[in-house]
Amino acid sequence: MPELPEVETTRRGVEPHLFNHTIQDVIVREHRLRWPVPATLKQTLTGLTVRSVDRRAKYLLIHFDTGCLIIHLGMSGSLRVVDPDCPAQKHDHIDFVLPRHILRYRDPRRFGAVLWHIGPTELHPLLKHLGPEPLDSTFDSAFLFKATRGKSIAIKQLLMNSHIVVGIGNIYANEALFDAGIHPARASSGLQTAECDALVTAIKDILARAIAAGGSTLRDFVGGDGRPGYFQQSYKVYGRAGLPCPRCGTPISLMRQGQRSTYYCHGCQPC
Repeated sequence: MPELPEVETTRRGVEPHLFNHTIQDVIVREHRLRWPVPATLKQTLTGLTVRSVDRRAKYLLIHFDTGCLIIHLGMSGSLRVVDPDCPAQKHDHIDFVLPRHILRYRDPRRFGAVLWHIGPTELHPLLKHLGPEPLDSTFDSAFLFKATRGKSIAIKQLLMNSHIVVGIGNIYANEALFDAGIHPARASSGLQTAECDALVTAIKDILARAIAAGGSTLRDFVGGDGRPGYFQQSYKVYGRAGLPCPRCGTPISLMRQGQRSTYYCHGCQPC
């Protein structure tokens, strides 16, 4: 599933092609996504001008004067800017036609969403209960320390709870916990202030580096320009079970947490 760096990479890739441009047409080839694509999407968007392209958690928010298009890429979705004469393929479900380009939504598994919302986006049911952005100043060691008090849940699972903090998916939770030297199964309430500080620093650093690298290549993920991400080349633990730890040489271990694969080093992340 595309995570925060992949979605931010997509946002940055498509923004220059959307900002202050007018939607000339909308072609919907498949309405059956996670939630049905609004039947009136073509009539609603045609003639409207894009005022901003934002991101909240893993949602892309394309703002117009009269409302906001909320897009989620689901498990395998992507948004790409293509030439008008580029033929649509099997899983290319929606085209947003612009003066010089087409913004094309592709989603082989159809777990994504394309929704129209009128009113403040922070009040939309999908957005109003989300935690802070991990790269914002509000997400700091004091916030994380308070959020972990009284919670016996494993710290990796807490980090992946979007009501606590958004956008930290499985890959980046694994990598951040390794950099911070914290075992992923540690009870959240057991973290000390210094550990929360180290973990927040690691999360911000890893997400920033992943965005700079264009995200990771996950299944068929590509950025808005059609290019894959390259952060997977920098993984220290994720997907490296049995390989030597880059820090101490101990073989990387693998376990399951909440039906997700967790990678860690016994030597660098004591339980």
